[in-house]
Amino acid sequence: MAEAADFLGASPSPARRWLRRTASLVAGVPLLAVLMGGPGTSPAHADNDPSGSRTVDVSLDSFTPAAPDKDDTLTISGTVLNQGRQTVTDAQLELYVGPQLPGRTAIDRAAKRTGYVAGADGTPVDDKYTVKLPKLVSGISRDFSLSIPVEELDLEADGVYQLGVALQGKTPNEPIDQVLGMQRTFLPWQPEALDKKTQLTYLWPLISSTHLTSETEAGSDERQTPVFADESLAKELAPEGRLGQLVSLGRGLPVTWVIDPDLLATVDAMTGNYRVKSGDRTVAGRNQTVANQWLSSVEAAVEGRKVVALPFADPDLASLAHRGKDVSGSLSHLQQATNVAASTVETIIHEKPSTDFAWPIDGAIDTSIVDVATSAGASKVIARSDSLRDNLEYTPTAARPIGGGTTAVVSDARLSKAFQGDMLSADSSTLAVQEFLAQTLAVTLQDPENRRSIVVAPQRMPTVSQAQSMAQALTALKPARWTQPIDLLAASAVKPDTQATTQVAPPSRYPKSLRKQELQVQVFQDIRTTQNTLDKFKVILTQMDRVETPFGRAIDREMSTSWRGNPTGAQLYRDGVQKNLQSLTEEVELIDKSQITLSGRSATIPVTVQNRLVQGVDNLVLRLSSDNAARLSLGDDRGTAEQPITVQGGHSQSVKFDALANANGQVRMTAQLYTEDNKPYGEKMQFTVKVSEITPTVMLVIAGGVLLLVLAGVRMYSQRKRAALLDPPEAREQSAQDAGEGAAQDPEGNIDGPDPGQASDPTPDTEPESGNPSGPGEKVDR
Repeated sequence: MAEAADFLGASPSPARRWLRRTASLVAGVPLLAVLMGGPGTSPAHADNDPSGSRTVDVSLDSFTPAAPDKDDTLTISGTVLNQGRQTVTDAQLELYVGPQLPGRTAIDRAAKRTGYVAGADGTPVDDKYTVKLPKLVSGISRDFSLSIPVEELDLEADGVYQLGVALQGKTPNEPIDQVLGMQRTFLPWQPEALDKKTQLTYLWPLISSTHLTSETEAGSDERQTPVFADESLAKELAPEGRLGQLVSLGRGLPVTWVIDPDLLATVDAMTGNYRVKSGDRTVAGRNQTVANQWLSSVEAAVEGRKVVALPFADPDLASLAHRGKDVSGSLSHLQQATNVAASTVETIIHEKPSTDFAWPIDGAIDTSIVDVATSAGASKVIARSDSLRDNLEYTPTAARPIGGGTTAVVSDARLSKAFQGDMLSADSSTLAVQEFLAQTLAVTLQDPENRRSIVVAPQRMPTVSQAQSMAQALTALKPARWTQPIDLLAASAVKPDTQATTQVAPPSRYPKSLRKQELQVQVFQDIRTTQNTLDKFKVILTQMDRVETPFGRAIDREMSTSWRGNPTGAQLYRDGVQKNLQSLTEEVELIDKSQITLSGRSATIPVTVQNRLVQGVDNLVLRLSSDNAARLSLGDDRGTAEQPITVQGGHSQSVKFDALANANGQVRMTAQLYTEDNKPYGEKMQFTVKVSEITPTVMLVIAGGVLLLVLAGVRMYSQRKRAALLDPPEAREQSAQDAGEGAAQDPEGNIDGPDPGQASDPTPDTEPESGNPSGPGEKVDR
């Protein structure tokens, strides 16, 4: 025994370390500890006793290098926190090397296990690497750092090893040394590069929620100024923001960029003048510099790289398939969103993207989703392995044919969900990175002679901390010892595994949790209403693209995947689009009138059309009808007449209809605008015409009155002429002199009649008709 003791206590050698580790595994649990019933003595007690192996919380804040080589020194740093009520004394930290894990399932199980399990968690490395800590008072935390040469870990065959950092110490209730806390992680051990590496494709998404409204405002040059709901996008674009970090981190990584063209179009709109809603008004946007810098960084990051463009605004394919396809016109929006995707991306960042890929939410597919995706031109669908399950002992290649010339590119579920949790804490991020690396090595070692291609499709909108963790994991894979990066287009063209599942599940197998989040049928009915309003409006415009483009893209945004989980926001957005569009259509209208009177058998009836838009309207017909053609007819004894209408922007036009009165009385008239395809446009306008016909008797009375006036005038003229002949010249001179003296004696200095130097009031009885009945200023097509 003494020799054995000396042997174990001598300087470490592979044989001695093997003997020490084997002795620990065979002994399992010391008999004395079992008899005392102390914590950590059995797996059940260790996991369930809060005063035992989980008394102290151990966090691993860093693990470098993440995938060490033979000559590296492993450094693990973190913190320990005493969560118990008693002070921990004789505390020391040790690194436990566990067994090599045989596969991906074993990694999953080890990651879920809590508490210390003797034997299963391996043995500590040599005592000289133990870190002693001062006593830990309840609620107190301390930082630590362990540094151990990799060669001291006794790693043998290539593979994934479980590592554990354990705190051992004593408490007043448990005065013997025991493990009071442990944190497990994984060490991928592959020091030599493999000949056949696993091909790894990582998608890097640039996707955001909706920020642009459907409104625009016109400036002095009639350039359409976009209106934003708020300035929240600027925070995402900033260097420290979510989208800013995604671009800066992804620039140096071997990833495939997956971009929503709507995001690029929205940021591009921010580079010029834009407005931001503030209550019932808008204010000038001020983040042009941030937008320009972000677009420049995106262009630099994707230069020469593979870019995949999703349909504009990232439409919800599953919602379309399950709830929208039966609403007429819904699928046409997906086709339009696909058609504008490539041109949008290429115009803004000058890289030609691929538009062959569809990406349903969470990669969940069924036959109806595939049908909808391919109806818009997609030939490849990004799925996830928990949607197309394989009953194989290895992870198959991602690409597989699913019929109809369509390829499913199946991303690995474990790797795709690796960074979906809260990565804000360094401990969570470190553990996620190490588990990700361990899983990728485990995939390769499943069948090292058979090269496979795997795809990772992470969450659509990673947070800053999630993106940083993703980048850290991909950076750790850069030595390319067991993986080799390829882009998504190359991955979709890899020869499929004939053993992999190609049967797509029916819609009944779609996950219930995702179905609950889908856009409802009412969403697509609202979209149809807005599209119908737009179709009716745009045909009368001389510059229809000024309205069709912003509202067409707004309708695309109404179908966005980003509305999942936010039905209230989606409804408010749709209502806003419809209200804004409806208000524009009402800028072209008939001016109300109440009653007019016609005196005479024939006359004209004026009807005024007003256009408050900044562009002209045509292709309209104004139709006027009488509800009593026998009393008042239009044109050739008809009850209806119509005329084509063209009105310049910001003007009005009066149209006159010939009318023929056949009898006295009131007649109700109806004016209505129609499009050229005979569809009513706007509200009809009704007014009353009072017909007052002039009879022969009335004409005789008027003629008699005129004759009497003429006779009276002749009589007055004759009397004045007779008086002038009887009056002598002297009398006329004296009379004129008397009149002049009287004027000179006027104390006010005035004379009868208007002052020659005083201008008379030239105000006419009527003012000329204004070109804009609404007064100065103009409303614009937003």
